Amino acid sequence: MKEKILTTRKNGMAVLLLSILIYAAAIAGTIYGSMLLEEGKNPALFSICLTLLCITWLLWPGLKVLKPQEALVLTLFGKYIGTLKEPGFYFVNPFCSAVNPASKTKLSQSGDVRTKKSAEGMELEAPTKKLSLKIMTLNNSRQKINDCLGNPVEIGIAVTWRIANTAKAVFNVDNYKEFLSLQCDSALRNIVRLYPYDVAPNVDTTGDGIADEGSLRGSSETVATRIKNEIQDKVTEAGLEIIEARITYLAYAPEIAAVMLQRQQASAVIDARKMIVDGAVGMVEMALDRLNEKHIVELDEERKAAMVSNLLVVLCGNHDAQPVVNSGSLY
Repeated sequence: MKEKILTTRKNGMAVLLLSILIYAAAIAGTIYGSMLLEEGKNPALFSICLTLLCITWLLWPGLKVLKPQEALVLTLFGKYIGTLKEPGFYFVNPFCSAVNPASKTKLSQSGDVRTKKSAEGMELEAPTKKLSLKIMTLNNSRQKINDCLGNPVEIGIAVTWRIANTAKAVFNVDNYKEFLSLQCDSALRNIVRLYPYDVAPNVDTTGDGIADEGSLRGSSETVATRIKNEIQDKVTEAGLEIIEARITYLAYAPEIAAVMLQRQQASAVIDARKMIVDGAVGMVEMALDRLNEKHIVELDEERKAAMVSNLLVVLCGNHDAQPVVNSGSLY
């Protein structure tokens, strides 16, 4: 649906002043007409002024005030006639009605103002027919989703969005806030299922048939961009614009979190041991080369093996080595 912007109806102040003048004149005319009516003269003036007192208030429902970044979608007997977007004091057809199907919908997002309280003390949202054109942030609830390896992870996102087309937002979907929330859930599941939590071998996350190193934890920017694009494709028809999507929470599900932590710790220990062994082998090799270059001592293959074994034990051990002094012969 094409949006129609109404910009030529900023005459609300003039109509308000005119209605006040009409009321003042009608009150004065009614008083004067009643006096004439008591004298038995023509009651036409009294009838006209009394009629004006009864119908002039019908102009007031047509007065609309808009603040910056607000919009009002108007219909007349079921037909869309246009949208008020610019701030100002407007006068429209008093029989026009404003439409906002999401006025009573409360989500975990900015822009939903709560002003009233119920009997139980819970805050309630004050519904309004005006649409907010401000940039808002939707904090969707955390979801438990299986990654591409089947591991359950909990993930939450924050989506920054705004209304780009008021006519589509109001008429193309039943409730644009609920529609956005559902599409965020769907897009999040579609994208998360393509990635492992951590880098895994032989996993293609881009769909090009080549294994890569993409992961939820290491490629958060790429994942967020793909989630944003996925949501935008789904909500364009609803007149919404997705500005940004960010991952706000990411963790393994509680039922496997302890096991995965042990796995990560084991992997870290293996990597550390590998680095220690590589360094120790290099140091032993350097020691043997220096001994040969300086001709400090001549060692046969058996003594070299014993020396290598002792050095590796000292360099790779978890605790400080306890030296043993040999006061006898090497042989």
